[in-house]
Amino acid sequence: MSADPTQTLAFDSSCHLFGNDGCGFDTVAPGLHSFLFEPLWGNADGNGFYFNKPMLLALLGSIIVVGFFWAAFRKPQVVPNKLQMIAEAGYDFVRRGIVYETIGKKDGEKYVPLAVSLFFFIWMMNLWSIIPLAQFPVTSIIAYPIVLAAIVYVTWVSLTFKRHGFVGAFKNFTGYDKTLGPVLPLSMTIELASNLLVRPFTHAVRLFANMFAGHTLLVLFTVASWYMLNGIGIAYSGVSFVMVIVMTAFELFIQAVQAYVFVLLTCTFIQGALAEHH
Repeated sequence: MSADPTQTLAFDSSCHLFGNDGCGFDTVAPGLHSFLFEPLWGNADGNGFYFNKPMLLALLGSIIVVGFFWAAFRKPQVVPNKLQMIAEAGYDFVRRGIVYETIGKKDGEKYVPLAVSLFFFIWMMNLWSIIPLAQFPVTSIIAYPIVLAAIVYVTWVSLTFKRHGFVGAFKNFTGYDKTLGPVLPLSMTIELASNLLVRPFTHAVRLFANMFAGHTLLVLFTVASWYMLNGIGIAYSGVSFVMVIVMTAFELFIQAVQAYVFVLLTCTFIQGALAEHH
């Protein structure tokens, strides 16, 4: 069952708990179909290009982020206006609060643009979840976190080889320490798998899983509010609607936190690549 591309929720709006239609909540309950969208144009049968709602939101989000910073800094002023002040505050938060604190000012300055771009792009993709008409976090589609994590992965691995050479990079990835003695081979194998396989996987899945779960809960309580809005169920519907408000506020917090965590881990990886192996 695919969702209408103009809607976030796909369910029978005539179905109620105390209605006479006899339908159960399993008829309207959110599931994987809440994350599937018919193409806005093209076809999704694998035989050609198509463009759907998450793609549109990702494109619009990118334009919004780029447009915001372009408008804020195209004519920078010594005494900043409100837009420039907001942009500078956001930029400075990522630069000082994440990059400098993790990598250091000297080595970290060149990675500030990457960190700022990742933070605000991810945050915008997450924010779509609570914006009317959009109501869908792009990062709940795992392809997007995977691509972002792949960008970080390539940057981190290539930087490690560039900084330390092949042998030094190998020691960096494996945590080589000859004082470990007989357990050194086992330790190196675990470290290598952890760094080159598990780390990028968890980097992507952490963002995806949080946004997927958050959107599912929002959809669940929203649909339940309508499903129970009939007869005596109105009282239950009211409780469910309160939970929609609570979950929306909680999502606002989680959306920013997940952008922060993703960039923090990115800076941690880069710091590890730059660090001298002992």
